[in-house]
Amino acid sequence: MDLSNLKPAAGSTKNSKRIGRGQGSGRGGTSTRGHKGAKSRSGYSRKVGFEGGQMPIYRRLPKYGFRNINRVEYRSINLDVIQELATSLNVEVIDINTLIESGIASKNDRIKILGRGEFTAKVEVKAHAFSANAAKAIESNGGQATKI
Repeated sequence: MDLSNLKPAAGSTKNSKRIGRGQGSGRGGTSTRGHKGAKSRSGYSRKVGFEGGQMPIYRRLPKYGFRNINRVEYRSINLDVIQELATSLNVEVIDINTLIESGIASKNDRIKILGRGEFTAKVEVKAHAFSANAAKAIESNGGQATKI
């Protein structure tokens, strides 16, 4: 085997349709564009949202709602999850890397610890934000709630 006799695997390549190369090709004449109308003309490009002249859906439906562009989204993790993690891994510090490795958070998440559940572990928890109840529960057990 050498470069002169290499071929792609059978069925892996297709021949392109040769359009507009005469009547004998079967794709001459209208060149697969049908008869007349805007789509048959050269230079045609449909405007985004155009629905053939009827009122487009983005104009039929009313505007509503508000999205704050300054909002910061947090991945919320409760204390019972932190407790379970601390007992299973037997660690003193739970930070973002620990949460990522355990599959609870992803690397782009901002993490907020919330106060649901029983919490008895003495651990240092590092996160972007804490609820008041969560911080109080962590510190009452001798741990630390450290904001990043």
